[in-house]
Amino acid sequence: MIVCSVPVTSDHLAGLAEAIVACRRCPRLVSWREEVPARAAFRTQTYWRKPVPGFGDPRASVVVVGLAPAAHGANRTGRMFTGDRSGDWLFRSLHRAGFADRPESLAAHDGLALRDAWVTASVRCAPPANRPTPDERAACVGYLREELSLLVGARVVVVLGKLACDTVSSLYGLSPRVRFAHLAERVLPDGKVLVCSYHPSQQNTFTGKLTEPMFDAVFARARELAPSLQAG
Repeated sequence: MIVCSVPVTSDHLAGLAEAIVACRRCPRLVSWREEVPARAAFRTQTYWRKPVPGFGDPRASVVVVGLAPAAHGANRTGRMFTGDRSGDWLFRSLHRAGFADRPESLAAHDGLALRDAWVTASVRCAPPANRPTPDERAACVGYLREELSLLVGARVVVVLGKLACDTVSSLYGLSPRVRFAHLAERVLPDGKVLVCSYHPSQQNTFTGKLTEPMFDAVFARARELAPSLQAG
């Protein structure tokens, strides 16, 4: 069970964010995030090239857990799911469900505000080929554990993709792990509800494996399960 033994404030989450940004535990990830060549469309921009903390509403009922920053998305902009096509899908869906005040996330300081939602990831650095190693995932998982403990209002954890599902399963010591399928659910030991979704990667969205109505159904279900949204 993930619990926090002290009263939580936004300062605790800010302190965690600082620790994440300063992390250099995984040499391969440090090298990749710092040296990956900028795409031609972004050559005039300064890439973030650091680990990326979660962001959103500290009182969130719903926590969205992805895989890792994209090399030219969050590794460029410094904010989760910001500046890439996966993020375009995510924030359109969050907006339609009432979790975001606008349907796009373009830059870290674009004014986007999340209501009752927090967006984070299993791994905080962009990995080569979007594939962190098991050791890299293990080195990073403590940040997600602490983050979930600090988000004391969380009632729903939406996992985007099987790796995120496996990460949360291992965090909670679930045996067997949650069997991943789109819209699969499981009640976690601390009472939160895990809701699974296909990841909004181009591999899934371009092929039609994930459609916008399918993705919207995930966040509609999260709304049903999150009590503060029901109240407000």
